[in-house]
Amino acid sequence: MQSVGNRSGKPDSKRYLWVLGLIAPSCALLPSQLVLHTGLRVFWWLGPIIVLIAIPVLDWVVGDDGTNPRDEDYEALSKDHYYRWCTYLFLPIQLFGLGIAAYLWAGDELSIVDKLGLATTLGLVSGIGINAAHELGHRVERAERWLAKVALAQSGYGHFYVEHNKGHHARVATPEDPASARLGESLWEFLPRSALGGFRSAVQIERERLQRKGLRWWSGQNNILQAWAMTLVLYLGLLAAFGPNMLPYLFLQAVIGAGLLETVNYVEHYGLLRGKRPNGTWARCSPADSWNSDRLVTNIFLFHLQRHSDHHANPGRRYQTLRSSQEAPQLPAGYAGMILLAAVPPLWRRVMDPKVSAHYGGDLGRANIAPRKRQRILAADDGRAAAA
Repeated sequence: MQSVGNRSGKPDSKRYLWVLGLIAPSCALLPSQLVLHTGLRVFWWLGPIIVLIAIPVLDWVVGDDGTNPRDEDYEALSKDHYYRWCTYLFLPIQLFGLGIAAYLWAGDELSIVDKLGLATTLGLVSGIGINAAHELGHRVERAERWLAKVALAQSGYGHFYVEHNKGHHARVATPEDPASARLGESLWEFLPRSALGGFRSAVQIERERLQRKGLRWWSGQNNILQAWAMTLVLYLGLLAAFGPNMLPYLFLQAVIGAGLLETVNYVEHYGLLRGKRPNGTWARCSPADSWNSDRLVTNIFLFHLQRHSDHHANPGRRYQTLRSSQEAPQLPAGYAGMILLAAVPPLWRRVMDPKVSAHYGGDLGRANIAPRKRQRILAADDGRAAAA
């Protein structure tokens, strides 16, 4: 894999920046204090302010990272527990913030608009928490895999633990993968397809795994039931502590968290299709099969999730060792900016469809195209080629 170099000469020039990734769960803790000390109720909406405004602006101002870890530093970086604690600490901050939010949702001090702002903030934290679960769920250490399920409890999206690792990584950038968006498919078409398809896939994968072990669905070893049980315990605990008034906002933040995850899925693989071997099977996933972004600010905020091309090519790598590759197709902005673009399908297609075409040398027949739009897209592509 061709990659940019490490100009700093240090094992990790961003080492002490990774703690800034804890700003995300802190968004659940800070609104009450900011409103208390400033009187500005807009801070109940702190999550959208940071994620959808501040981060895209900072991405544009700061620009790309431009450094990669050196091969000789890989082992040392992988074994350095400092990086693990940056993800471990995400969880208590996230859950403590949820407890504060549940208390505020249950009371009468906030208006409905303020509670909706706080629910939106907690939803974005919940969605980013799924990213922490994503990092932990890929590890071989049993404790980290359990922490991944804990991180998923707030969003109620525990089946992601199974589907992402056993389903998405096996089928990524193919028509069989519900989490790989197709060329011509809008975000709003993709969201229900990915959410429902991912759920069905996870249930099937886990059922087959249990059957191979001679176990039934209602086994204590069922990874999905374990994750859902954590959500149930968390939600029942909040209900017992704060009463039913907070439930609508608790459910709303879960929906927003899951929606954020699926929106990021949409961005990560839009229109990309793996090649096939001579025997007709899908080729091994390469960096060319995932969209990459090396914007420094969002990379820190999301623990290198944007170096998604290397993650799929080498899923065993911890976040601090992921590299940016010249082989990978590049997004025009960081994830935060791309999420905003994806929300407006005509703008998204105007920006991204030409990039998909360029990635395949103008041959859109090599792309992952939405079936209902395949003929129209290919006919329009042929028309452009003839005109040229």
